[in-house]
Amino acid sequence: MTTILFILWAIREVKSILFWVYLWQLKEYHRKRFIDHFRTAKGRSIFLNWLMGVKVIFLCLLFFVKSVPLIYIIALLYLLESLKFFVNLYKKRLKKPVFTFKAIVICGGCFILFALIVSALFVFEIDIIQFVQYLLAIDILTFLFVSAFVFLMHPLTLFFQYRLLQKAKKKREKFRDLIVIGITGSYGKTTTKEITSFILAHKFKVLKTEKHINAEVGIAKTILEKLNDQEIFVVEMGAYERGKIRQVCKMVKPKIGVLTGINQQHMATFGSQENIIKGKFELIEALPEDGMAVLNWDNRLIVQNSKFKIKNCNSKLKIIKFAVFNKQEVDLWAEGVKVQKEKLSFWISTKEGKKEFCEVNLIGGHNVYAILAACAVAKELGMSLTEITQILREIKPDFGAMKLKKGVGGINIIDASYSANPDGVISALDYLKVWENKKVIVMPCLIELGRSSKEVHKRIGQKIAEVCDLAIITTKDRFKEIKQGAISKGMKEENILFIENSEKIFEKIKNFCGTEDIVLLEGRVPERLKRLILKEK
Repeated sequence: MTTILFILWAIREVKSILFWVYLWQLKEYHRKRFIDHFRTAKGRSIFLNWLMGVKVIFLCLLFFVKSVPLIYIIALLYLLESLKFFVNLYKKRLKKPVFTFKAIVICGGCFILFALIVSALFVFEIDIIQFVQYLLAIDILTFLFVSAFVFLMHPLTLFFQYRLLQKAKKKREKFRDLIVIGITGSYGKTTTKEITSFILAHKFKVLKTEKHINAEVGIAKTILEKLNDQEIFVVEMGAYERGKIRQVCKMVKPKIGVLTGINQQHMATFGSQENIIKGKFELIEALPEDGMAVLNWDNRLIVQNSKFKIKNCNSKLKIIKFAVFNKQEVDLWAEGVKVQKEKLSFWISTKEGKKEFCEVNLIGGHNVYAILAACAVAKELGMSLTEITQILREIKPDFGAMKLKKGVGGINIIDASYSANPDGVISALDYLKVWENKKVIVMPCLIELGRSSKEVHKRIGQKIAEVCDLAIITTKDRFKEIKQGAISKGMKEENILFIENSEKIFEKIKNFCGTEDIVLLEGRVPERLKRLILKEK
């Protein structure tokens, strides 16, 4: 019986270790992001569930009731968990980490530690009651063991990270004529980077950080692996806390800095709105005297803080301001913005009196800001506005964060499911206004917003009511606030729903929508739902 119990427990423990390493990796081994996960309903459910409760109760009972029948019930629980493990493995639903060196070391360390503990239990030949108590205790506390290995690895990780960054810094210093363009902000970084790189590549040899790489290690690897004879390096810079963007700037030495916008995104990890502002302005503070800052002058937090921060860091810095609405004292602005289903058009005007018509195959008015920022950079590097607008016509729709696709039954699908932030959600909802038929949004509640979370979700609910006929929220953390916001603006209660199950969401959409209706998949909705609605395998 002891051997059978151990085997079943070991199978379950493999699943548990893989899950906890997966979760740490998903949160990029960032302590504050990991902790913030347990403020969500999904995070709390990891501990607050019937199975965990039963195990805790059985562990306590075994101290007072030396009952063998309890052992059989525990064995049955582990048998069911083991079967579920193999089912998830077969269906490729097992949550496991990408097996990087760090993940392998953490997993391997936990496996070895637990093997040594259990071996000691067998050597000392304790009775089966005590044996099961130890197994249950390890099971319940697995997250602590995995977390301990993550923290033990941290100094080593920092050491190797420091060496990697220093190596990349030394290589970058060899390229004295390289112009580095840094792009940061709470939103719009990737699209701005892609459009800027696309335009500049028509005149220069350009290197860019790929996809959504924006942390110091990924940027360092890009330098070490890909920097050779390029003239321009376009770097997307992201951060979850102050000091990170400054660290990247010391390595890449940007000459041009683009600040796309600032909102409440990642307030839970930054700690406050002020810290977010300071963190994003680290890019501007790092620019040299002959450098240039490109600022979104429609963003209230940038306008309110730029004068003080730029004056204190670099009074000689060239400042280029772009806007759509706040056109006073700006250098570049958009007029006559026309958002259509599959493209975007507007006039780009400059303070020098130049004006060019711009038409781009991107969906959503928010792309205007990315285009204006890219234009400002390209103009600084000697490209004419006419040249830039001609190049913009060549852009393909996959540059944008939102992609228009066809789903089951001819339903139009807007896939904006990579990630979500408050401004991104509002922008996506604004885009839905160009569609005539029924409009549906499917989205989870936003995470890592800290103390601003309630207010942000109420505002999103109000916007949903303004635009959508049906809203399906896939997580319940701030569903109450979204619902309150929507109802306050006249949306019927039955049209704003909380549904977690992908099949149920799919059925609701199929029954509600017809051909040419539109569904917005905003944020990290379940992959299963995407496969169902987009007819993907």
